[in-house]
Amino acid sequence: MIVLDHITKFLATWKLEYGVLVPLLPVLDLTLLHNRGAAFSFLSDAGGWQRWFFTAVAIGVSAWIALWLQRLPAEKRWLSASLALILGGAVGNLIDRVIQGYVVDFIFVHWGDSYFPAFNVADSAITVGAIMMMVDVLFLDREDRHADQAG
Repeated sequence: MIVLDHITKFLATWKLEYGVLVPLLPVLDLTLLHNRGAAFSFLSDAGGWQRWFFTAVAIGVSAWIALWLQRLPAEKRWLSASLALILGGAVGNLIDRVIQGYVVDFIFVHWGDSYFPAFNVADSAITVGAIMMMVDVLFLDREDRHADQAG
């Protein structure tokens, strides 16, 4: 995930002009943007301290997820995959933040004139991983608990 994220960010930086929309589909544009904040550019104009704050948070969360992954039983494949996606996305954005001071975003989804904030492959991995984790908690883990109680 980290490699795919950085390949797409490299291509976006190389091929796209900063802030210029490139329409792909009626609901999808590409545009190169630099996000100095967190999700949805939260605190992007806070003066610079946020870079190191979000770096520390990403390192802490990544270490916690890596430890969690290491301790998970082998049969918890779905949860392991969800955590791996979240970890890969977090590390992909962490690398940007440490090296460049911002995260490269380039995917712009919209409906008419209503735009969702720009994002990247790492953000997508984090989102998919979080959805998978919710499925695990709401459905798969519940089945495991019922099977354990029945057995």
